[in-house]
Amino acid sequence: MSEVHHEAVYFTGRVQGVGFRYTALQVAKEFEVAGFVCNLPDGRVQLEVEGRTAEVAAFVTALEERMHGYIRKTERSARVRPPEFRGFGLK
Repeated sequence: MSEVHHEAVYFTGRVQGVGFRYTALQVAKEFEVAGFVCNLPDGRVQLEVEGRTAEVAAFVTALEERMHGYIRKTERSARVRPPEFRGFGLK
């Protein structure tokens, strides 16, 4: 794949200390995506994900559905770029 769909997603709410990153890791196994998820010092969770557009969109939607009670706001930005990640992990 020479270029992939990439999204940087920031989740705001009660998203740290509730298993958000672990859930993201588990949900990622259901999709053909690569990237990482990490906690930020300001209390948000950052998700960097890449793959086919439909896979990325479905993954983010599935994660939002699984964690809907904790997310107050989701900010997404997308672009197409060469792949940077192998597999999906925690940072």
